[in-house]
Amino acid sequence: MAVHGLPQSKGRLAIIAGAGALPHHVAEAARRQGEDPFIIALSREADADWTGFDHTVLAIGDFAAISRTFATEGIDRVVLSGAVRRRPEWRDIRPTFRTLAKVPSVLKTLMSGGDDAVLRMAMDLIEASGARVIGAHEVVPDLLADPGPLGAHSPTDDDRRDIAAGIAAANALGALDVGQGAVAVGGRVVALEGAEGTDAMLARVADLRADGRISARRRGVLVKLCKPQQDERADLPSIGPSTVAGAEAAGLAGIAVEAGRALVLERPRLVEAADESGLFILGIERDAWKAGR
Repeated sequence: MAVHGLPQSKGRLAIIAGAGALPHHVAEAARRQGEDPFIIALSREADADWTGFDHTVLAIGDFAAISRTFATEGIDRVVLSGAVRRRPEWRDIRPTFRTLAKVPSVLKTLMSGGDDAVLRMAMDLIEASGARVIGAHEVVPDLLADPGPLGAHSPTDDDRRDIAAGIAAANALGALDVGQGAVAVGGRVVALEGAEGTDAMLARVADLRADGRISARRRGVLVKLCKPQQDERADLPSIGPSTVAGAEAAGLAGIAVEAGRALVLERPRLVEAADESGLFILGIERDAWKAGR
């Protein structure tokens, strides 16, 4: 019998874990739903303590070892979860016979493809190894952001204009397969997320404000959206308590994320921190959003 909320399956769930708190949240939620997840922690990336879970540590490009693990553990579904800060080098790629023919396109993608292209390549290789890739939100649907305010505070009209500017910037940035976030202050985009990630971008905004390059009289908003072409099985935008701390340090008024397509980590702690800091957290629907709405 299928476990409610998860795709029907006879096999075991694997979580390929990168850095950050998200993989542990997904693993714990899967366990609460009756799963016994097996963790494949990526070497030089995963930083959680996996004591208490069946797990192994493998290199990100070692598809031969990953495929053997799928067979040994009876794995038929895989969630990709957490940050991956380093692309594998060509010498790290260890294909299986099933994936050997894909190696030329793999090397081309690693050298010239954007993040989404690399993720799609990884998902293709995993599925060629005999397992199906599913999204973290299929395992943990309650992590998805709801539409509307998540805490006690709501945006002002000025904040809404910043949200509209941030949406336009995040859409353009995502179309280039660069990042998912933007910061707008006074209707002007002041920062775009790159490979450094959201927390580092917010630290950069804090530095700009401290240097007087962003007006202290205007607060601003962080906007995080899925990329327009994004495969929702991997790398959904996410926020957590550290995002709230970074937004507060940057002097922002709040955070807007895409409702139904962004993950909210440690929600009670995040909402409590936002309420105490006077920040709003807002779930938005990008296609329905208009300036001044």
